[in-house]
Amino acid sequence: MVPFKIRNIEINPPMILSPMAGVTDYTFRRLIKRRGGVGLVVSEFISVEGLTRNNPKSKRQMRFDEAERPYAVQIFGGQPGRMAMGAEMAEEIGADILDVNCGCPAPKVVKNGGGSGLLRDLPRLETILKEIKKSISIPLTLKVRTGFTDATINVVEVAKMAEQCGVEHIQVHGRTRDQGYKGLANWDLIRQVKQAVSVPVSGNGDIVSIESGMQRWREAGTDGVLIGRGAMQNPWIFRQFADVLAGREPYQPDLEEKKSVLLEFFEMCLEEMPEIVALGKMKQLAGQFTKGLPGGAQFRQTLYHSHSVQEILGNITTYFGSISTGQMFGDGVVEAEADRDLEMTSCEAPVIPGIIRSAMRA
Repeated sequence: MVPFKIRNIEINPPMILSPMAGVTDYTFRRLIKRRGGVGLVVSEFISVEGLTRNNPKSKRQMRFDEAERPYAVQIFGGQPGRMAMGAEMAEEIGADILDVNCGCPAPKVVKNGGGSGLLRDLPRLETILKEIKKSISIPLTLKVRTGFTDATINVVEVAKMAEQCGVEHIQVHGRTRDQGYKGLANWDLIRQVKQAVSVPVSGNGDIVSIESGMQRWREAGTDGVLIGRGAMQNPWIFRQFADVLAGREPYQPDLEEKKSVLLEFFEMCLEEMPEIVALGKMKQLAGQFTKGLPGGAQFRQTLYHSHSVQEILGNITTYFGSISTGQMFGDGVVEAEADRDLEMTSCEAPVIPGIIRSAMRA
């Protein structure tokens, strides 16, 4: 569990913010990076169809800050020529790494031959990787699932082929396409990939606590790990892992710091997007972030029904003021489950309560 390199780029600590559509944008990545402990951040997955047709949204999704480095752009698509063009565009904007998405289970993406649909067409995937490799000078990496179905597990075969095509880092999400984000990730298959190839391998799936993460990491023997939803629930999780790896007690933020992070995120959102979208993003993060806090469910409902900046700020102040002085907010219950409010059912976007979803569409 030491730093590793993707060619000449050191990933230190060996912790990666996993790409999540609708989540790991410019604002969220910077929030996480400021908390410390993350060795690599990755963009939302970006459509090469949008990129190569000059879609403004796709181009905005590549935006990054120098403080985010090392920074990877992840692209998806099913056409080798357009994938190569999209890769060139990512290199041109200054990305350190180009990552290919071979894992998204969304029907719309799979139908067009992209994401995990490539697991059913290895010759096409091979062509895509070779075309990209010829088009860029930055490292090429691959994010892949274990297979399309339980009956067609082929991740080891895919990893070996990818290595032969020049892929320099393989990231394995331990679920099949058919699983989506349900069930448990299979870290034994991730271990098999690590044993089958010589390039660095990182594992992804179900890391929402230090204990579970360290156990899976040790058992699989991977070079690194990726954390997605766990970072929404706990923006300090990377710093805590780094502390444990360094032999320190994991950092524990107090209530005041938790409040400050929510406010910081909201301020960053308001600087980057229309107010209604910022409101939706704030509610999205708070839906995960307040798990484990007394009366968190009632607080989330209060936020979900807030329709202005002033309401959001007022409700945050009231909530944290109450629990910091020992007062009960709502029923005061601390929930056990970590991700009931934000169930990832596709890589296109997280499923969140309707009031948030309507704001996010704006």
